[in-house]
Amino acid sequence: MKMNQMEYSEFVKLVDELFDEIIIYDNNYNIVYVNKACERHYGMTKDEMMNRSFYDFAGKYWDASILPYVYETKKAARQHQGTKLGASILTIAVPVFSDDGELTHVVMNVRDCIEDDKSQNIFNLEAVNVDIEMQGTSEIVYSSKSMDEVLNLSRTIAQIDSPCLITGESGVGKSLIGKYIYENGSRKDGPFVHINCAAINKELLESELYGYVKGSFTGARKEGKIGLVKEADGGVLFLDEITEIPYKIQAKLLQFIQEKKFYPVGGTKPEFVDVKIIAATNKDIKKIVDTGGFREDLYYRINVFEIFIPPLRERREDILLLCNFYLNKYNEKYKKMHRFSKEVKDIFVNYSWRGNTRELSHIIERLVVVSKDVEIMPWHLPKHFYEISGDYSDFNLSVDGNFDDMMMKYEGDIVRRAYEEANSTRKLAKKLGITQTRAAKLCRKYICESKATQ
Repeated sequence: MKMNQMEYSEFVKLVDELFDEIIIYDNNYNIVYVNKACERHYGMTKDEMMNRSFYDFAGKYWDASILPYVYETKKAARQHQGTKLGASILTIAVPVFSDDGELTHVVMNVRDCIEDDKSQNIFNLEAVNVDIEMQGTSEIVYSSKSMDEVLNLSRTIAQIDSPCLITGESGVGKSLIGKYIYENGSRKDGPFVHINCAAINKELLESELYGYVKGSFTGARKEGKIGLVKEADGGVLFLDEITEIPYKIQAKLLQFIQEKKFYPVGGTKPEFVDVKIIAATNKDIKKIVDTGGFREDLYYRINVFEIFIPPLRERREDILLLCNFYLNKYNEKYKKMHRFSKEVKDIFVNYSWRGNTRELSHIIERLVVVSKDVEIMPWHLPKHFYEISGDYSDFNLSVDGNFDDMMMKYEGDIVRRAYEEANSTRKLAKKLGITQTRAAKLCRKYICESKATQ
C-alpha cells in the first residue's frame, strides 16, 4: 500500500523524532534521506546533507566507514567509530534489494553508544571490526573562518622552534592550541610540560622552574630537585599565564630563552636544555609592559609569533558544533541520552558566553547530569541565561530580518526568561502585567503545553 503525500509527511515527522540517526543511500553512494539526529553527530542540518554523496563527508565528518564494504559485499555490517564532534557511535548498515536481486539502497542506523555497549553483540550481523578514535586534539571543533586561520598559523608555527605567544580571553582554548602546536610539530615525541604560572607560589616559582641543588636553602631536599624546565628537554615548555611570573624572575627566563641554559637555584654550573617555548596569557600584555609590570625585552622575545584566539561570541557559527561535541562527550561519560531542543540551541547561539568554551563545557556537563528529561528545554537552563542585566548585554538585540519574525523571537525570549523566575502562569501574568489567560497562551506558544496548565 502506497502512502499519500500527507501520510508521507507525517511519517517523516515521526522518523525525525527518533533519537537514532537514519541515513538512506541510493545504489550510488548518494544520500536520499537523513533525519534530524544527524545534527547531533555531525553539526549539519539534514538539508545540508540531503542529495549529497557519501564522499563529500568521508574523512571530514567521520572516519573510515563500513559503507563501501556493504556496497561491495552486499552484506549487512556494523562498526564502532567516532565523529568530528566526538560522538562515539555504533553504525549498522543494511543493504536493500529489488525483486530482481539488485541492490537499490543501503539503510544505515547510527546510534550513540557507551563503553558498556561495545562488547555487546546487539545484532547478529557480520561486522567489519574497526574501532576508531578521533586523532589529535579532538576538542578543537570549529567551522568559523577565524578559527581556521588560527589553526593554519598554528600548523606553520609548529614546524619551527621560535617562541610563540598565544593570547585571548579566559576559556577560549589557549592550552588546546598550545597542545595542538606540540602535536603537529617535530617535538611531538618529546615531553609537553604545561606550567600554570599563576598556580605556583611566587616564592617557589624559581625553584619549580629551574630546580635546585642539595643544601641550597632551608627545607630543600637533600638530593636536590630537577626543575620543570629540565623535564621539558627535547620537547615543549608551555608557560600559561606568563604575566604572573614575578618581575625579578623574568630576567632569568629571558636569559634561558636566549641561551638555552640556566642555573638551578643554589647552583654554579649551567644546565643546557633544548626546548620550544610557548607562552599564553589572557591579559593585555602590551599594557602590562607599558606600565612596567612585564619586561619589554622578554615580551619581544616570546612574541616572535602571536596567535590571537577570538572569543566565542565573535564566532557564533562554532557554538552549535561545540554544543553537540560536549553533549556527545558528557552523554557518553555519564551514560545519558540527552538532546537539545531548538529553543535551547537558539538561546545558546545568542548568549554572550563571557567564560567562552570553558563556560559552555561546564554548562552542558551540568545539564547532562541534572536534567531528568531526554530533551533539554529552556527551563532546564541556569537562571542567569534569563536574567536581563542593566546593559542588556545577553539579550543580543539584533535588527536583521522580517519585523514580525523578530518581534516573535524577542517576545519568546521575554516569556521564557520571565517564566524561569515565575514558574507558574499565575506568577508570570503578575510579573508581566497581563492576564493569566494570556500568560497561558504565551507559555503554550513559546514553552510547552504542560507549563501552560500550571
